[in-house]
Amino acid sequence: MEFLWYWIIALMIAVYVILDGFDLGAGILHLFVGRSKEDRRSIIRAIGPFWDGNEVWLLAGGGTLFLAFPHVYASSFSGFYLPLMIVLWLLMLRGLGIELRHQIHHPMWLSFWDTVFSVSSLLLTIFFGAALGNVVRGVPLDAQGYFFAPLWTTFTVVPEAGILDWFTVIMGVVALCTLAMHGAHFIAMKTEGDLRARARSFAFRAWIGTCATSIVAMAATFSIHPELWDNYGRHPAGMVLPLLAVGGLGGSLLFQRKGRDGAAFLSSSLYIGGMLASTAFGLFPRMLPASTNPIWSLTAYNSATSGYGLGVGLTWWIAGMLLATGYFSYVYRSFRGKVSGDEHGDGY
Repeated sequence: MEFLWYWIIALMIAVYVILDGFDLGAGILHLFVGRSKEDRRSIIRAIGPFWDGNEVWLLAGGGTLFLAFPHVYASSFSGFYLPLMIVLWLLMLRGLGIELRHQIHHPMWLSFWDTVFSVSSLLLTIFFGAALGNVVRGVPLDAQGYFFAPLWTTFTVVPEAGILDWFTVIMGVVALCTLAMHGAHFIAMKTEGDLRARARSFAFRAWIGTCATSIVAMAATFSIHPELWDNYGRHPAGMVLPLLAVGGLGGSLLFQRKGRDGAAFLSSSLYIGGMLASTAFGLFPRMLPASTNPIWSLTAYNSATSGYGLGVGLTWWIAGMLLATGYFSYVYRSFRGKVSGDEHGDGY
């Protein structure tokens, strides 16, 4: 049962990154791809029906973690208290940037909130990438399974490292390039004309950045934690996960060059899912590795709730996921197709 819940958590994180990732990427590119107020209005309208619903997966993932692995939840939320507060503020600023920009029709007002939306999206993406880097690198857990990590210490990978060091910054840049590519595919899929052409151009540049930074990140991971590859040696079937990621990255470029924006978007989704699944496979059963002493790491087996609780929770989780899947299917189907930047419509 612990094995199943480990992969449920991994699935929910992957779904969140794929879904909220495209509107984070759209936010990153908002000021660069959108040259006019009509272009920027089109970008906002493209993500408008989806962005707040996508963030539900982040809340659901936190709730699921609390249900299945309460010790991991308690340790991570207390240890990462400072960056979590920063993430909370960035999430609020993104929402304010979207919802307040159309309240007053003045160039300075629009410019201010467009900048808030774009900068907060960029910083949020880097922080999420750094968070994944912390999980891969390990955190300074004590014998009781708790820790506190400052924002930074020496920027080197040491047992008492802070949230930011050279490795986690690399992971943040990987996330930035990946979600910029993902968001560019979404913008191209939802828009037309010059805006779509610029989005395709940025998607190609972000694809190059994603390839380069991913290679650097893999080399850095191997240098600090070569044991992450042990699971692949013991279970060679797991190699299908990184192969899916490579296939998604290749498909992203192939379909992008053919002008098939929807297929390119699905390919970047496959890349994101494959990379996250590959990371989870390499870490298993560790959920919060200890950089201080490996035996203090929190795993799927030493931090899970009781078997009875996991069984009951699975029933309710399935019911909740069926409802959520039905709702998201309805929303995405209802708002399929292209958007425009005219003055009339949904208020954005």
